[in-house]
Amino acid sequence: MASLAISASSISAIKDKKYTRPPHSINDLGTDYTRYFKPFSDGTKTPIRSWRASISERWPQAKLALSTPPPRVPSTTLFLTPVAPDTGASQGSSTLYDVEKNLSFVDDRLVAPYEEKGMASWPLVCDQEEPDDEMHMPRDDDDIRFRPMIRDHFTKDSVVSTIGLTLMMSGLMFIFVGLPVLSAVGLIDYNSAYGMPLSMFPYYWIPHTWATVNNRQYPLLVNMRKGLIDPDTPKTVKTRKGEYGDDYILVFSDEFNENGRSFYEGDDPYFFAPNIWYGATQDLEWYDADAVTTSQGSLQIRLEEFFNHDLKFKSGMLNSWNQLCFKGGIFEVSVSLPGPAGVQGLWPGAWTMGNLGRPGYLSTTDGLWPYTYQACDAGITPNQSSPDGLSHLPGQRLPSCTCPGEDHPTPGTGRGAPEIDIIEAGAFSGYPGPQGLPIATQSYQVAPFDINYYPNYNFTAFPDLTLSGLNTYTGGPFQQAISATTVLNKDWYDNKQYQRFSFEYVPGQGKEAYILWKVGDQTMFTMDGRAIGANGNIQARQISEEPMSLILNLGFSNSWTYIDWKNLVFPTTMHVDYVRWYQKKSEKMVTCDPPGFETTEYIEKHAKAYQNLNYTSGAERRVTNANQLWDQTGYAWPKHRLNSEC
Repeated sequence: MASLAISASSISAIKDKKYTRPPHSINDLGTDYTRYFKPFSDGTKTPIRSWRASISERWPQAKLALSTPPPRVPSTTLFLTPVAPDTGASQGSSTLYDVEKNLSFVDDRLVAPYEEKGMASWPLVCDQEEPDDEMHMPRDDDDIRFRPMIRDHFTKDSVVSTIGLTLMMSGLMFIFVGLPVLSAVGLIDYNSAYGMPLSMFPYYWIPHTWATVNNRQYPLLVNMRKGLIDPDTPKTVKTRKGEYGDDYILVFSDEFNENGRSFYEGDDPYFFAPNIWYGATQDLEWYDADAVTTSQGSLQIRLEEFFNHDLKFKSGMLNSWNQLCFKGGIFEVSVSLPGPAGVQGLWPGAWTMGNLGRPGYLSTTDGLWPYTYQACDAGITPNQSSPDGLSHLPGQRLPSCTCPGEDHPTPGTGRGAPEIDIIEAGAFSGYPGPQGLPIATQSYQVAPFDINYYPNYNFTAFPDLTLSGLNTYTGGPFQQAISATTVLNKDWYDNKQYQRFSFEYVPGQGKEAYILWKVGDQTMFTMDGRAIGANGNIQARQISEEPMSLILNLGFSNSWTYIDWKNLVFPTTMHVDYVRWYQKKSEKMVTCDPPGFETTEYIEKHAKAYQNLNYTSGAERRVTNANQLWDQTGYAWPKHRLNSEC
C-alpha cells in the first residue's frame, strides 16, 4: 500500500467541508481500496469505478496540482513515503504537489504492471499470487476441494478433546445427577470431611422393614411367563390320549423350575400359600407361606417343628382358589412324598374343590361342601331329614329351588363345592416289618349321602386289585367318600423318585359322566355317574360341574390317622415336580366362571365371608344351630321352597 502526503490547503479544505462528499471512510484519507480486482465482474457492470481509474479521476474535487516536480526521495523502507517539495511552493499555496503524477507509488493491483526501474521491487504483479489469496478470493470449487474428510475429524487434537469433554461431562453428570440419586435411594452414603453426611439429611421416604417382602430380584418383564403353559414344559407332553381314546391338549402347566419363588398372596399369578390354621380337620400345624418355596426344579412344602400361633408345627398349603379354575379334563401332578415311607401320621395331599368353597374358610364351605345336587327334596334339608345321624350337614345353602330374589349366584341351579382327591397319602400299620406299607386314597367326596354311605358299586371298577381296591372308609356325618386305596412304592418318598398321580373326569350325570384315577400310566379306580344315582329319598348326584381350584398341602391331624410320633422325622418335605392340566380341545374351560356355574361375582359380593378366616367357631356344629357358621358373617341363609312359602 502507498501512503500519500496531503498539503495544508487540502487539509484546510477538508476542514472547511468543501468536498461534496464528507470524509466518512478510509478512502477519504487517501488510501484507495476500490482498485482491488473483482474477478467475477467487469468494468461495465460493476458499480465500483473502473479499477484502472486514477485517484484524480475518482475524486476530481481533490485533484492535487504542483507546478514544479520535486526531486525523487530515496526510500529507506519497502513502503515509499511521499514528502512535500523543498522549493517552489510554500505552505498554504494554491498549487499542490501532484503525488500521482510525479511520485512513484506501489500499485498492488493484481493486474498492475510490474514496476522495476526506479520503483519498489516487492509488489505483486499480474502473474503472481500472495499466500493469503485463497483466504480472500474464494473460488467456485472451494466447497469441493476443501470439503473435510472423515480422517480430518480424527486428528490427535480432536480425539484428545473429545475424550476430555466426555470425561468432563461424565464427572459433572455424576456430581450433579448420579451422586444425589444414589444417595437418595440409599445405595451410597456420601460423607464429606467438611460437612454433614447425607444420611443425616431428611429423606423424602424411608422404607420400613415391614414394607419389604423379600430381597429377591425379579426378572425383567420381557423374561416373564406370558401364558398358562410353562415354557419349560416339554413339547412331547403337550398332548395326550384320554382313557377312552379322546385327544387332550395341555391348557396349564407349572414346572416349578424357577428357584426361590414366593407364594405370599399376590406374589404369584396362579397360586398362593395362605396364612391360616386348617380348623376343618383340627390340624396340628399352622400353614405359613414361608414353608412353601421352589428349589432345584421342584416345589417344596416343608413340615417342621416350629412354635407358631400356639401350635408346635409349621407347614404349608398351596392353592389356586379364585385365580385358576378348571372344569373337566385331566389333572396330573408329579410328586415325591414326604418320609419316612410307611410311617403313620403325615397327611400330604393333592386335591381339588369347587371354587365357591375357599379352603380353610369354614363359613364359605358351610352348606356347600361337598354338595353336588340339582334336586329339591330331602337331600337339601338339614341332616338330610334323617333322625338316625346319617348327616350332620346344615343342608344345601344354594339349592336349585331358592325363592325369587334370594341370594344365589345362579338361581335355578343347585350349587356346591364337591371335592376330588388325586392323592391323600398315609400308611398301613399291619404290614410286617419295622415300618408299615405306604398307601394312598383316591376319592370323590359328595353330598347328600347314600344310605349307609354306600354307593352303587356296580358302576365302579378296580382293574388291578393287587395294587388298588375299595377303601373301607366310605364316609361319615359330614361327607360321603367314593374311594379307593392304592399301594405305593417306598422309593417314591424323600426326593428319591417321583411318581405321577392323576385323575380324568367328565362333568355331568349318568353313564357319560365319570372319574378315573391313575398312578403313572396305570388306571387304579374308575366310577361313572350311575354310581351316585338316585338312592332312597334322594335323587342322583352329579360328577362335579363346578369350576375346580387346585390344592397341594402337607399337614397332619388326629382326625386323619394314628400318629406314630416315635418314628416320624422332622423336618420333612413334600416335593412336587410339576402340575399339569389337560382338556379336550373342543371343551377348553379354564375359568372360574363357566357358563351357568359362575363364582367370582358371588365371591366378591360376600367378601366378608371369603376374606375373614375367623368365622370357624362352628367346626363342632350342633344340629340345633346348623346355620351357625354362615350366620356369623351377617349374610342371610337363602330361603327355598321346602322351608318357606314362596
